Amino acid sequence: MPAVGRFRVCEPGQTPLGEALAEVMLLPSVLATMLRSLIEAWPQQIYTQPLVTTRFLGRRTTYVCSPGQIRSLMVDQADALEREPFMLRALAPALGAGVLTADGPHWREQRRTAVPMFRPDRVRSFVPAMARAAEATRARWRGDTPPDGTRDILREMMRTTFDVIVATMVSGDDQLEVEPFGRAMDAYLGQTSWKIALEMLHAPAWVPHPGARAGAAAARYLRAEVGRTIARRRARAEPGADLLGLLLEARDPETGQPLADASIIDNLLTFVAAGHETTALALAWTFRVLAEHPEVERRVLAEMAALDADLVADPEAADRLPYTRQVLLEVMRLYPPAPLIVRRAKAPVRLGDMTVPAGQSIHVPVYALHRHALLWDRPDLFDPDRFAPDRAAARDRYAYLPFGAGPRVCIGMSLALTECLVILATLLPAFRFVPEAAEMPRAQFRVTLRPEGGLRMKVVPRHVH
Repeated sequence: MPAVGRFRVCEPGQTPLGEALAEVMLLPSVLATMLRSLIEAWPQQIYTQPLVTTRFLGRRTTYVCSPGQIRSLMVDQADALEREPFMLRALAPALGAGVLTADGPHWREQRRTAVPMFRPDRVRSFVPAMARAAEATRARWRGDTPPDGTRDILREMMRTTFDVIVATMVSGDDQLEVEPFGRAMDAYLGQTSWKIALEMLHAPAWVPHPGARAGAAAARYLRAEVGRTIARRRARAEPGADLLGLLLEARDPETGQPLADASIIDNLLTFVAAGHETTALALAWTFRVLAEHPEVERRVLAEMAALDADLVADPEAADRLPYTRQVLLEVMRLYPPAPLIVRRAKAPVRLGDMTVPAGQSIHVPVYALHRHALLWDRPDLFDPDRFAPDRAAARDRYAYLPFGAGPRVCIGMSLALTECLVILATLLPAFRFVPEAAEMPRAQFRVTLRPEGGLRMKVVPRHVH
């Protein structure tokens, strides 16, 4: 039974004892790889085959990279799936049982409550706030240049997208501070690889690990800070028309009862944390990839110059950037902010000729799906024209999943794409981005897909208006 990647691809005929001994021998290497980045532990076959089943310490996981089977899994058989325990162990201490981590009726109720926040007309109404946040970043960069001109672009985008979140989801509250919130998020996410690894090794939740104390403190801070934000809104005695207002006014359709405070905290923290984290990553990777492809950047800048619009005054202008949108979609193919969809079968799941029994894991490795040899021509090549209308229309919808699929598709997809376009259109014409290191940073799984070590680039003004 050959080792492929770091886990072992299942083959028939090996005795349980032989299997166990082989896996124990691999354990130190596998653990080190999982802690560095779970993506590096995946078997290489998932980049070339539609279905791959691996086995590790008695745990079987089926990886699904066939668009047809993904649709069957995520849409037709969605009710047979539940959240994967290792992801709950990683996220629930901070996010509780919000829309990202809940299952069943509790998830459906929360999803219905949040849907109005993300209607197209509501997203369009947020564009001026997005543009003002991007303009504030532009002004700050022009007025406060580091001695060497180098900035961590990921951290900068975290700050910008956090400003957008505050303006659109908890509007009118200037006490939710980006820097301590961002540090707490970093501290929390930094130790999630240990939680994931320990759950996969069947270790009890009480087992200590590096970063556990800092992670617990970060979770307490994040939840308390959101709780204080909710209290300030209640003190204003006006719910507001943003996400927090919707959560405060929501009523259970059967009992008429409002959401419990813990549920409001769970969901507001989920949207604040996940919303600014994933959008910031998409933007940071885009600036870095464009620096590698000046010919593509020139096309983007030409499209933005032809737009000649004030995004604050003309919220629909961002819709008139089709090539920039293609660039963004292609970056998210190569560097999907959410690189893995994890589920566990709570009832038998049929995938073609194969049945996955209840209790086993079923994963859609989005990072591998987006680079799969059977689905993409020259999959590692950056080519925004893959998303030109004719080519995109000919592609299977389930070959590209930066926002997931099925009933649990990311509710904020339209908001995130619009926000990225607005921020790119504000910053890219004003600055060139020169990488500090010649090579692309390693993509590292930390629940999201982060550039290992940050993303430092020299920010150089193009011209002064």
